[in-house]
Amino acid sequence: MKRYLAEFVGTFWLVLGGCGSAVLAAAFPELGIGLLGVSLAFGLTVLTMAFAIGHISGCHLNPAVSVGLWAGGRFPAKDLLPYLVAQVLGGIVAGGVLYLIATGKTGFDVAGGFASNGYGAHSPGGYTLLAALLTEIVMTMMFLVIIMGATDRRAPAGLAPIAIGLGLTLIHLISIPVTNTSVNPARSTGVALYVGDWALAQLWLFWVAPIVGAVLGAVGYRFLGEPEE
Repeated sequence: MKRYLAEFVGTFWLVLGGCGSAVLAAAFPELGIGLLGVSLAFGLTVLTMAFAIGHISGCHLNPAVSVGLWAGGRFPAKDLLPYLVAQVLGGIVAGGVLYLIATGKTGFDVAGGFASNGYGAHSPGGYTLLAALLTEIVMTMMFLVIIMGATDRRAPAGLAPIAIGLGLTLIHLISIPVTNTSVNPARSTGVALYVGDWALAQLWLFWVAPIVGAVLGAVGYRFLGEPEE
């Protein structure tokens, strides 16, 4: 239970910190943190939680990561469902807290997106469904390669959180214009529920694509990183 609670808390922090920076600070009058700041915020949530709870639960904070680590032989199947439930609940609670904070400002409206992921008319840059699908698959695939490699027993000890956090930052720098960057179904679900409408209608992509990408990345690294006989 402590591991599941750690995943809940960690995912709560990821959604509150990452999506919170996008909703509250990205376009703050005159001195907003912008795309670079939001990207860094997502990376920092993972970096800080990796140091805080990595030794408790492994700090997945992401259903796609958990599925990918299972596919890569790093995570037992029996823990998969509880981890996914804890992560999604953490994301939803964080979305609720962020909603309560954001609505404390007069004129706030979730119709503006509330940091939800989308494609087509709801892509920040107007990218198509196909572009969004490809982006999410490839970005999550590379994220799993980074995670698997950084946590390999042959990698430098103690530096994995830095590599993973910076990796997620880079992923956001590349893909925020395309989908607002998911690579994490719990992150997408946590805010989409409060937007409803189009955000829920498009949520399927931000479950399917990250999981497909995670499995590809984990299986690929398992082949690539397996020691030579």
